[in-house]
Amino acid sequence: MSTTDAVAFWDGVYAGRPAAADPRPNVLLAELVSDLPSGDVLDLGCGDGGDALWLAGQGWKVTAVDISAVAVERLAGLAEARGLGALVVTERHDLHDSFPQGNFDLVSAHYLHTSFDLDRATVLRAAAHALRAGGRLLVVDHGSTAPWSWNQDPDARYPSPREIAADIDLDPSEWLVERADAPRRVATGPGGRTAEVTDHVLLIRRTIGGDHAGHLAS
Repeated sequence: MSTTDAVAFWDGVYAGRPAAADPRPNVLLAELVSDLPSGDVLDLGCGDGGDALWLAGQGWKVTAVDISAVAVERLAGLAEARGLGALVVTERHDLHDSFPQGNFDLVSAHYLHTSFDLDRATVLRAAAHALRAGGRLLVVDHGSTAPWSWNQDPDARYPSPREIAADIDLDPSEWLVERADAPRRVATGPGGRTAEVTDHVLLIRRTIGGDHAGHLAS
């Protein structure tokens, strides 16, 4: 499917539902990042903005990106309304074609799944190259199908964190896998419905380098 199709689809998703008045952060983000010193963070696929707003509230300077202009405009408005406008910069990017500029202490990619064409390995490799020395790439993926998921394919396969790390193919002399596991938790979906789900967690730290911003391979 084309880039135009993807933009139209995701704009339609966000425009078709009320703006979130109080979006919440992803549980694993709050758990894994709470003890890290604040710095510059890139939020890939910011959606309703719960992660970006939480990070800014913790003192992080956030660059929040999404393919949907509706999503980033709503997030910018929420940040301003909460007095966090100076800490949250929003940008619209189709990661199939462009990647944000800058160097970061943390790149967060939570549930960066789409039914449209996206070379995730290339995107996540660019994210790793955008890290400063000591910076971390946090990738949290679905490891199971929740009852409320948009993808109910019974044959859906969820690559393990180690498989994702192998696909990114980073030089082990410069990047260290700090965590690669599949924790289970009870999640709450639309209407308060709950279910046990599996997350795939990959945390990679850049040990040296970090002088160049990430970019997508041409």
